[in-house]
Amino acid sequence: MPAAAQHRHRRQGRLARKLAVLGTGAAVLALPVIGATSASAATVPVQTATSLGYANTLDGWIRASLAVMAENGIPGSYNGIYRNIIRESSGNPYAINNWDSNAAAGTPSKGLLQVIDPTFNAYHVTNTSWDPYDPVANITAACNYAAQRYGSIDNVWGAY
Repeated sequence: MPAAAQHRHRRQGRLARKLAVLGTGAAVLALPVIGATSASAATVPVQTATSLGYANTLDGWIRASLAVMAENGIPGSYNGIYRNIIRESSGNPYAINNWDSNAAAGTPSKGLLQVIDPTFNAYHVTNTSWDPYDPVANITAACNYAAQRYGSIDNVWGAY
């Protein structure tokens, strides 16, 4: 091998070794961060009607939501929730409104209490599902919103 080629080969070898060391160092530095992130991200079970001991029915969803609401200091009664659910979705947890102004703006109302995604996300209650079609999550977020805006879901007598 000519001398010039040997010199280039050594320089490329040194560069490759340096990159390998840097890459290894970066990986070693990243390990504690990755480990801490995954270790601290312990999943908390989502509260559902069945996990709380209630039936997977409208009655069970309301009762489970009332239990979660009590844990979080959110006011509301069975009758107030039931009345609003029947008016908003007739008890269908998969109801979606694709025709009103919210839908026209790209954010249709969803679920038992017809909550739009930005409101659901803003008033989501810890340990409930992030799915707006989940009955307990939908009821609890809507009641949290109603409590902040109107004092309680019991004070809501029309579209809100």
